[in-house]
Amino acid sequence: MTGAKSRIIWGIGLLLVGISLLLGLSVSRLTRPVWSVTTFFKEAENDHQAGVVYTVKDEQGRVISQASRRVTVGDEIFTAESRHYRVTGVKGNTAYARYLGMDRDLLAYNEYYSHLGVPAVRMMARSTRPVGIYHTHSDESYVPTDGSESIPFKGGIYQVGEALVNRLKNSGVRVDYDRTPHDPHDDNAYYRSRRTAVKLMQNNPIAIFDVHRDGISDPSYYQRYISNEDVAQTRLVVGRENPRMQANLDFAKRLMSYANSLHKPVVKEIFTAQGNYNQDLMPTALLIEAGTHTNTKGEAERGIALLADAVPVVLGLTGPAPGGAPKPVTDRTAGTPGSWKALGWIIALTLLGGGAFLLISAGSWDRAKSRLSDFFGREFASFFAPRRARKPDLDTAEKATETPAEGHRDPDAGEAARDHLERIRQD
Repeated sequence: MTGAKSRIIWGIGLLLVGISLLLGLSVSRLTRPVWSVTTFFKEAENDHQAGVVYTVKDEQGRVISQASRRVTVGDEIFTAESRHYRVTGVKGNTAYARYLGMDRDLLAYNEYYSHLGVPAVRMMARSTRPVGIYHTHSDESYVPTDGSESIPFKGGIYQVGEALVNRLKNSGVRVDYDRTPHDPHDDNAYYRSRRTAVKLMQNNPIAIFDVHRDGISDPSYYQRYISNEDVAQTRLVVGRENPRMQANLDFAKRLMSYANSLHKPVVKEIFTAQGNYNQDLMPTALLIEAGTHTNTKGEAERGIALLADAVPVVLGLTGPAPGGAPKPVTDRTAGTPGSWKALGWIIALTLLGGGAFLLISAGSWDRAKSRLSDFFGREFASFFAPRRARKPDLDTAEKATETPAEGHRDPDAGEAARDHLERIRQD
């Protein structure tokens, strides 16, 4: 086998392998979270363990957040007051965060939603797409009401989910509530619940909510009196390890802004954590924490019901849409944060694959550069230089009319050649 044929076969093989990998990744993303480099270095997403508490402090040592999840460098917090923090160090169960200033997006959304009227009556839905709801940790419960922080397969979190479902339905929203349990509460719970999330995706949802409770010990951390009710505040969690992270975060900011304009401050904060949480499936996927295990279940139910009041308007399902309003996050014509970044990755991977194919087919780096230089030289020359019609060589045409050797005359061929020569002269 010649060297040229070998390189062609290698090039075609590499191309087929690349196509196979792309197809495999497209299928696997439905059953496995999006892969990232940090997957090899981070621990599993086993959060919401009752009594496991991480405390986040600012540069002055003030507590700005507590959570029953592993906090890592790079995690970010957006408070109800629009303050933005980023974790810069972790020592044991204490994390230290730097204040980055007031978040511009939240300030803009707060300004807009503060002037937006509250829907006074139940309105007709402008879309029939459902809101999907499920529970990754189906054992999570509330000690004062349920008697335990964990009841496998039938935790009190289901009643909190029903409070969200009922409030959305009363607003005219179609809801797809999947009560599939995903016990035990271990490192693989999010892998098991991904099957449920994918099942919900088959119904073309407009958003998906994974409803949890936190696991910190202090009930007063979430307890508030809001809109004439004793409630447990909610927290919105966005996973940093997925390509839709910026879109998920934008949705969370809008939801927190409008919910707090209706019932301030029913959303305590937005927490971006090192995880996926199956949010790579769609840009409007969020994890909601309704209070903690030491709150009563009634407090959590009332808190998440107040949050539900904001969902239809933010998603563009129901509610007012006056002139000058920002487009709903689900509007296909609205800009989606992160889209250009994703496009950049696609272009970069395409160029990388093309470069590898060129290098293999050329056989050496110098030959690859030469071919690339010749290609662009021809293309740019033909693009910038005027294209001239190439005339056949007159001498060559005249030679065609010469009389062939005796015994080999073809009258038709000679006549055709003379006609061709005459046309050239006329040109």
